[in-house]
Amino acid sequence: MENKTLHKKSIAFLASRIAIVLFVSFILTTLSWFVLRPAVTNAYVYYGYQYEYQYQYQYEYQYQTPALTITTAATAKSTLSITGNLVKGSGSFLIDHPLDPANKLLYHSFVESPDVKNIYDGVATLDKNGEAMIQLPSYFEALNKDFRYQIKPISAAMPGLYVKSEVKDNQFTVSGGLAGAKISWQVTGIRHDPYILAHPIIPEVDKTDTTPVKKGEYLFEGYGKESFLGPLSRFFERLWVSW
Repeated sequence: MENKTLHKKSIAFLASRIAIVLFVSFILTTLSWFVLRPAVTNAYVYYGYQYEYQYQYQYEYQYQTPALTITTAATAKSTLSITGNLVKGSGSFLIDHPLDPANKLLYHSFVESPDVKNIYDGVATLDKNGEAMIQLPSYFEALNKDFRYQIKPISAAMPGLYVKSEVKDNQFTVSGGLAGAKISWQVTGIRHDPYILAHPIIPEVDKTDTTPVKKGEYLFEGYGKESFLGPLSRFFERLWVSW
């Protein structure tokens, strides 16, 4: 009888200690989220949606050691040609400002995408039937696939405007507009040339010993260092999502 009582007390003692540990963990996790978590942590959420990227064959990402590494600011005042991949944190063009070239500079950012996307656009005039055949470059279909279209009327509403026939023989047809009216069109395509198939761009890659920075290291230190409660916070975050 005395042994059973002692056994029950041991179980109760152990249960109380587990409850205390769970309670303290909850408090620490809450502090980690609302007090100690770095202000820029939300920058880890790079896309606001899940993105599935598929290629025609399985490709294993391998980072190759660059032939040239520049660790300080550099300026090239002539043409620079790169036959391989260019990997960068950001990019822009820089010119003298067209409205005040003597006193100002003008920067524009590159257009970025997880796709290897090409953009083509223009303005066309519709014929007497409210149609227009858009002629694309002769290499368009050899270079691109998975076409997407944007058609917008100019100067007048054309609710019936649509793509009558998709790209074939490097051209497509727009219909449903007003005779003699102008439209603005845009077509995008995803590259499928031999080079990009052999060297696809993988949008998301785990940090390893062979990538430019290893796990726990940052290309940009603005992400900040994780608090000591970070791993515990991530554990409970995954646990909450799994529920």
